[in-house]
Amino acid sequence: MNPDPNQPRTANRHESGDLPATEEHDLPPGRHQFHKERLMSQIHDDRRTASARNPFLRKAFLLPAATALAGALAAGVLVLTPGGAQDGPRELATGPALTTAIGTVDAHGAPRLLDRISLAAAGADAPKGRAGQYVYIESRTATTYVKTVDGVSSLVSRPLHTRQSWRSPDGLRGWLIEPGTTGPEGITLEGTDEKGQVPKPHLGAPSHDYLAALPTDPDALLRKIYEETEGQGNGKDQQAFTTIGDLLTESWPTPRLTAALYRAAAKIPGVVLVDSATDAAGRKGVAVARLDETSGTRTEWIFDSKTLAFLGERTVQVKGSGGEGGLIKPGTVVFTHAIMARAFVDDIKVTP
Repeated sequence: MNPDPNQPRTANRHESGDLPATEEHDLPPGRHQFHKERLMSQIHDDRRTASARNPFLRKAFLLPAATALAGALAAGVLVLTPGGAQDGPRELATGPALTTAIGTVDAHGAPRLLDRISLAAAGADAPKGRAGQYVYIESRTATTYVKTVDGVSSLVSRPLHTRQSWRSPDGLRGWLIEPGTTGPEGITLEGTDEKGQVPKPHLGAPSHDYLAALPTDPDALLRKIYEETEGQGNGKDQQAFTTIGDLLTESWPTPRLTAALYRAAAKIPGVVLVDSATDAAGRKGVAVARLDETSGTRTEWIFDSKTLAFLGERTVQVKGSGGEGGLIKPGTVVFTHAIMARAFVDDIKVTP
């Protein structure tokens, strides 16, 4: 897959730096259940409940892996290389918290940028898989959260680490490997619900095949998102933006659907352009974002400023202090997620 459909090329697989080792197994309250659940539908329901209760707990999914965003090789493989990190110092710092420089907002620039991004996405080659293959995604992710022990709260970060997941296109079979969440060999994503039934894919927990049935008209797509997420999250517009972001980062839409998601996002009130953002791999770009007025966090979708390739997503505290005791200060990255590789592979635990 090629980030820029107008300049065909195959990127080399590369990740700069060694991943820090982690012995941290404590997650923010409410996130343990996300990693324990194997059922896609229950993951969705638990995630939505946790988001409404605490906006800092949104990201810890066992969902189908992989997105094809700004471009794809016909063979069905994407590898993104850390780019902007070499141009200057990394903006993402680690310590008791992940911190970042906060970009400047352009309240009117998002529709124009999203239009350009959607055109690039629509012109991409659709990835092609064979029967029996799995959708693979490899990402780098980190979080900052408030941890309370014996009544004492402190701000801690879960270090940057690699996350790998495999999912069959129908969503029935899958595997996850994530340090601090699973053992070295990982865990299965298969299973049945409490009634012994196989969960059906839905908007909040889609399979690769399910996405093929979603409307590609932006108005119809946004209408469906509003209807199916009614009552969730911190307001309908914020939840719609969150849902689209989840589809872009945790699933694999076709080029037409990806373009429709960007055009739908442009219609959501409050969506803005941010002039500078850095993903979890240190790659710099521009962002399309929306501020959650309830939590004071801003969720940013990060794109390469030249190729318009989708790099990842982060959530930054930008307004007031959040978390228990107000420990999460402006400039704190509460979640960051960078896409490193996506592909169809022949079996679980097989990498591109």
